[in-house]
Amino acid sequence: MAEKTAHPATRDIREDPSAGTAGSGPAGAGAAGKPEAAVVRDALGVGVAVGLSGFAFGVTSAGAGLTLLQTCALSLLVFTGASQFALVGALAGGGNPFTAAAGAFFLGTRNAFYGLRLSQLLALPRPVKPFAAQWVIDETTAVALAQPDRRSARLGFTVTGLTLYVLWNLTTLLGALGAEAIGDTAAWGLDAAGPAVFLALLAPMLRTATERATAGIAVVLGLGLLPVLPAGVPVLVAALAAPAVLWARGRRAGKRPEQDEETAR
Repeated sequence: MAEKTAHPATRDIREDPSAGTAGSGPAGAGAAGKPEAAVVRDALGVGVAVGLSGFAFGVTSAGAGLTLLQTCALSLLVFTGASQFALVGALAGGGNPFTAAAGAFFLGTRNAFYGLRLSQLLALPRPVKPFAAQWVIDETTAVALAQPDRRSARLGFTVTGLTLYVLWNLTTLLGALGAEAIGDTAAWGLDAAGPAVFLALLAPMLRTATERATAGIAVVLGLGLLPVLPAGVPVLVAALAAPAVLWARGRRAGKRPEQDEETAR
């Protein structure tokens, strides 16, 4: 999710996780006065909008040759859309299962970094953390970080996670059943549903020039190497776009002070 200009209260809690405890503020509102109804409404909106894309995953997974049980198990146990689409997409292209799993794993590592931040922000009881970890994804993180206090962050995280988890798994089941009833999904053009949804989720996140450059280079690497490398490997190579862009950005930033000094002379 793109970084937006934060409300002062949001900045406070990001800098000081101890701010805005569950007991602060009047009942039904956070410390900054945001009603719980508004938090629930926003969380439901995100959960429903993204949860419905489980249809596309169910169809794509069935088209890639996975059974109904395998498809549903992925959504129940993995529960991170980008990694799931990457896995079944590589398998559909004839990729090695281990290579496909490696690509999905690398995409999912971002959730570990989300977890580090949310652990401080939500400060959940220790027995609850293993269960909450299953819901640490892009959408729940974005909703939680957008809240002005800990109480609202917990509520937003919980409602988003619950709504998205239930809908994603339900629509995955329905999509897989529908694909089995249709038969050959490629004949209907449904094999393109996965990549289309993946791009739709990715596009709004590309707000800065660095992010757009990284995505552009990754696309060039992925498509350019597709004819010469085994299926699934181009995705792994495309991941090199991120460190390459960051290296170039750091080198350019390092040259600016030198140029300023020469100009001053």
